[in-house]
Amino acid sequence: MDLEELLEIGQQERDRQNQKKTRIRCCTAAGCLSSGAATVKNNLETAVNTAGLEDSVEVCGVGCLRFCGRGTLVEIDPSGILYEEVTPEQASGIISALSEENKDREELPLRGDLSHPFFALQMPVVLENSGKIDPERIEEYIAVGGYQQLHHVLMEMTPSAVIEEISKSGLRGRGGGGYPTGLKWATVAKMPQGQKYVICNADEGDPGAFMDRSVLESDPHRILEGMAIAGYAIGANYGYIYVRAEYPLAIKRLEKAIQQAKKYELLGSQIFDSPFDFKIDIRVGAGAFVCGEETALIGSIEGKRGNPRPRPPYPAESGLWGCPTLINNVETFANIVPIIREGSHWYSNIGTETSKGTKVFALTGKVSNTGLIEVPMGTTVRQIVEEMGGGVPDGGKVKAVQTGGPSGGCIPAEFFDTPVDYESLLKLGTIMGSGGAIVMDEDTNMVEIARFYMEFCRGESCGKCVPCRAGTVQLHALLSKLLNRQANQSDLEQLEALSYMVKETSLCGLGQSAPNPVLSTLKYFQQEYLDLI
Repeated sequence: MDLEELLEIGQQERDRQNQKKTRIRCCTAAGCLSSGAATVKNNLETAVNTAGLEDSVEVCGVGCLRFCGRGTLVEIDPSGILYEEVTPEQASGIISALSEENKDREELPLRGDLSHPFFALQMPVVLENSGKIDPERIEEYIAVGGYQQLHHVLMEMTPSAVIEEISKSGLRGRGGGGYPTGLKWATVAKMPQGQKYVICNADEGDPGAFMDRSVLESDPHRILEGMAIAGYAIGANYGYIYVRAEYPLAIKRLEKAIQQAKKYELLGSQIFDSPFDFKIDIRVGAGAFVCGEETALIGSIEGKRGNPRPRPPYPAESGLWGCPTLINNVETFANIVPIIREGSHWYSNIGTETSKGTKVFALTGKVSNTGLIEVPMGTTVRQIVEEMGGGVPDGGKVKAVQTGGPSGGCIPAEFFDTPVDYESLLKLGTIMGSGGAIVMDEDTNMVEIARFYMEFCRGESCGKCVPCRAGTVQLHALLSKLLNRQANQSDLEQLEALSYMVKETSLCGLGQSAPNPVLSTLKYFQQEYLDLI
């Protein structure tokens, strides 16, 4: 494979698509599939054939169209019409409506408004291909420029130049910690020559989070290309994608993407006839939340129990099988291709002074518009919840939004003008995390919310260290005692003191962050605790 061949494949695919006057894109991500998208797509294809429109209309399955709460979603090109909540019975009506001469149209699904803030305020960088290409056809990824940036770095950039570009972009890890990506890459690159690994952490386990899953289901080649670029930059020839078993569709599409990339010699040996070799394998996790922690994940890949390890040494020094290892999450790798393509200056001009680029959020809970959104860093919580999310249904009042999942905290409505960036959220006692955003209305009991997350952490603790193993149990018991109205002031004081103890003495990030929902609700909703005494 050389650049000329790659460009020819892309041109052939564009020519193929241009042969059809209309392209009907049906969302086939997990959310819409649960709403009957597979049958909708089949019925659309049948209706096209019945109407004799095979030569002018193409029906294709694509990734997430983002407005997940209104699935199944179907979008028509080039008209830009978006249909929401499409049922299999309405498929024929969509095809009938393609003909302006057809006056006797069947009932059509609801029309979506692409000018709505839910769409209008988004800035797709990570999600730029999501909902536009068929994730199961590598040719469609190549047609939108796929693998050209891998060729560019292999032929025109040194490994150190790639790292410098990522560093200058200001990209920070999107897994929750916000560690500078370029610095992490540089650290691994400086390790002595020898076996090194690249790991994509796709063990997304936060309740209500589906950002990484959607990216993997919608644009798997984007991740493969980003990992290959990372491998070249740090001197690694092997990569692993660690993905939880609860994501069967993502696993299926990743497997197919890897096979296709191998077929076109975009993965494997001497990629683009260069000395660079890079292979990618998938490891399926059993669903343990703690395996989202880097060292626990490494242990799981090695075939061991997924227990965290004391640090140092850090994975960059001694990771998978004792070798220097780079670990980034799905969204981080998805940012690599556009940074290389557009340049670090372009990326660094998006966002805030310390938080560059965009962030993908899974917006869920007591909110009118649920789904995936991608916004520039610095967008306020209010814009996300009230403008894009449309606030609470039926005129209800927003009480708070939980960010960061079990590791995060609750932001009360009075702080909704806070910009969404790493430092601003940290000042409020929460974190950005991987990108979950769960909205709560005025009827939500915040003590119950704290207990819910503590119950989750209690069940997911690996049990290796006492503060987390025993502390989460005690915290859950105290919260239950409060909710049963059996607690006193002393119990409330013990709850706070124990939270800080668990936070400060636990071995890994699970235990260190488990008390965050308790501490944030104690801080901002203390009266709800006092009312239970």
